[in-house]
Amino acid sequence: MLSSPNSSLQWTTKKNKLFENALAIYDKETSDRWYNIAMFVGGTTEVEIKKHYEILQEDIKNIESGKVPLPAYGRRNTAM
Repeated sequence: MLSSPNSSLQWTTKKNKLFENALAIYDKETSDRWYNIAMFVGGTTEVEIKKHYEILQEDIKNIESGKVPLPAYGRRNTAM
């Protein structure tokens, strides 16, 4: 059996990485996609996986629209 509805509060870095990998493995054409992803990630339900995906899509939309600034990785402050 998959976990309880409260497991959506437990999205660790490891669980997110499993989720990302599962999205690459089980594309939109995969039958029972959400079930397969939930089984791959473990400790979650199809409903939680769908909700997490919707949140991811909203985050991507906000980043692409410029609502969320990208971090300045690798940039140095050269002003002295």
